Amino acid sequence: MNNMNHALLSGNEAVARGAFEAGCRFATGYPGTPSTEILESITNYKDIYANWAVNEKVALESASGASIAGARSIVTMKHVGLNVASDPFMTLAYTGVGAGLVIVSADDPGIFSSQNEQDNRWYALFAKVPMLEPSDSDEARVFTKKAFQISEMFDLPVLLRLTTRISHSKSIVKIEDPDQVRETVYPKKQIEKYVMVPSNARGRRLLLEERFKKLTEFSEGFELNRTEWKNKDIGIITSGISYQYVKESMPDASILKLALTNPLPFNMIDDFVKRVRKVLIVEELDPYIEMQIRYISTKIHGKEFVSSISEFTPLKVKNGIDRFLGKPVNAAKPPVMDVSQRPPILCPGCPHRGLFYQLYKLRVFVAGDIGCYTLAFDQPLNAVHTCLDMGAGISQAMGIERVMPSGSEKPVAVIGDSTFLHSGITSLLNAVYNRSNILVIILDNRTTAMTGAQPNPVAGMDIYGNPAPEVSLEKLVSAIGAEWVKTVDPYDTKLTEKTLKDALSYRGTAVVITKGPCVLLPGYKEKKQKPYIVKTEMCTGCTICLNINCPSVWWESTEKKLPGRKRARGIAYIDPLTCTGCGLCADICSFDAIVKVEE
Repeated sequence: MNNMNHALLSGNEAVARGAFEAGCRFATGYPGTPSTEILESITNYKDIYANWAVNEKVALESASGASIAGARSIVTMKHVGLNVASDPFMTLAYTGVGAGLVIVSADDPGIFSSQNEQDNRWYALFAKVPMLEPSDSDEARVFTKKAFQISEMFDLPVLLRLTTRISHSKSIVKIEDPDQVRETVYPKKQIEKYVMVPSNARGRRLLLEERFKKLTEFSEGFELNRTEWKNKDIGIITSGISYQYVKESMPDASILKLALTNPLPFNMIDDFVKRVRKVLIVEELDPYIEMQIRYISTKIHGKEFVSSISEFTPLKVKNGIDRFLGKPVNAAKPPVMDVSQRPPILCPGCPHRGLFYQLYKLRVFVAGDIGCYTLAFDQPLNAVHTCLDMGAGISQAMGIERVMPSGSEKPVAVIGDSTFLHSGITSLLNAVYNRSNILVIILDNRTTAMTGAQPNPVAGMDIYGNPAPEVSLEKLVSAIGAEWVKTVDPYDTKLTEKTLKDALSYRGTAVVITKGPCVLLPGYKEKKQKPYIVKTEMCTGCTICLNINCPSVWWESTEKKLPGRKRARGIAYIDPLTCTGCGLCADICSFDAIVKVEE
């Protein structure tokens, strides 16, 4: 059926239609019943770029990259797929989105083609993200469009939860004109928003709480939550496909139909409960709504008095109890230790520092990953611009590249050797398979440095220090399908710079492996070289050596002009006790003012 502005569509087809009408630009997912037809239907809309990702985690990460670049994006998966994608899903609630980002979870009540019957509504509650549940195909279309709007209103990804009967049954859908597709942009470098190192994540945690509070207020007046008043002897609260079954079974009952089921509109629910004699909650699978309503309907209290943010202390707990009892609260702030603030920083002699200095000079957008190298996000290097979860950097770069304006500089992904082996392989496989034009840099320092130098499959040893098979990263990435692969010594700054430029000019997925052992490995310590010093009479105070952010190089301001200096600007010094003799600072000094101690 298709008469001008109506069509008979399945819920999955209607989600695809809704994404198209919402101006979605990027769609990805992993096939899984009952969700598969969503992405297949999206391929009918040529304005939307679509691909099958190698798994759900990679799909969500790449969609987050497209979102950062300003493209409304949608990710589809079946319910167990969200288990795979839960790592980026949980942190995306912290970072938020660029353009609207919608995640479709199609649950499988009855276990028709799955290994379990999990109720994914808990994920929305768990992550504190909004969730919509349509009850027929037209609502699937409308709710998809609304989900993009809510995502942008509250800077959060939105979970659109379908179930098998919604996905596969058909009903009449209104056809509307699509919204105007927005222009995408080369992504802005918003370090505090997108780089989830602990110092930034703590701030975003508070913001998440604020956004969720506003979202809760929004849910009370949300126009798609509605009450249908009839016989008030019985009131039924329901959502999703259950609403259709209730309408058939109890056509005369008063119904509270919930569309936005996280957060729930508790005031609206309370008002409904007070106005009917009996209340029954009808929901498929777990008592998700029921448990929350029972929570507000009893005399049990908790988080309104005892904070859900950060670690407990005896004072926090005492204050929570006092608030509950109506007693004055101790407003004293916990004592603060008088110690100097020392931001986390790459180690002196770290082989990654030279690479990040080159990336800093190239001014490219760098999608980062989990590891000590994430510390290059900070000033003055400012060379890592996202950090979501393990393996996400490559996927995000892929998503960014696919939607960014034509002619933009190729985005770069950086990932450590251990992280690459953990979950970066599938991301690179996805990038190569989908013919992405990105540069992937694997920072191979022969260990899992961040957590204390545990061996991994490139280290050539096992947990006991016994010899173990050593993975060749070059052969591995070539086997995946990467055709442009180079290995460089990151201490060789000139070769590294040239290789990066060559890789950026290559059309396709280029891989650069920067191989240099971690300076904390026992073998490296034994090879420690003589330190460098600054010839003060040669130092012009240009401060270029400070740009590598090495903790061994420090600065002393001076108001005096030193001999041979045109003006007083201060002078650089090198701490001989911590300098490893890597020579990076000497390489970038244009005045030959940095030399080894014996010179």
